[in-house]
Amino acid sequence: MVDFKLVLSDTKAGRAYNVSVSGGAASAFLGKRVGDEVDGGSVGLGGYRMKISGGSDRNGNPMRGDLPGMARRRLLLSGGIGFHPRLEGERRRKMVRGNEITPDFVQVNAVVSAYGEKPLPEYFKKEEKEGAKEEKKERPRKR
Repeated sequence: MVDFKLVLSDTKAGRAYNVSVSGGAASAFLGKRVGDEVDGGSVGLGGYRMKISGGSDRNGNPMRGDLPGMARRRLLLSGGIGFHPRLEGERRRKMVRGNEITPDFVQVNAVVSAYGEKPLPEYFKKEEKEGAKEEKKERPRKR
């Protein structure tokens, strides 16, 4: 069974939303690559289109859009996704993932490319209220 978190970024509002994706909805993402567009109806966001921008697998290895396929590789990186050098000219060999989504992924990042009729906050309003109530219950009172 395939399940992962979808981090959906709304560039207009400057906000990101977490969506749990499992079962048949997750199969809509399998085999897609960085830069591909996916219909939002598969995750319950009718009318929306999402562009895949990255992700990470169960070991924490990031996806690189310029590495074809689905394999994990150790690449000599001088910057970009997977390594940020602190010194000028620094290079390191790092483990990164190819640009194709497989069942090993635990997080997929996407950006909204086409908006639907209903605004995104309305889809997530109920979940935010429930989370806020739980936080209030957990906090001890100070006296």
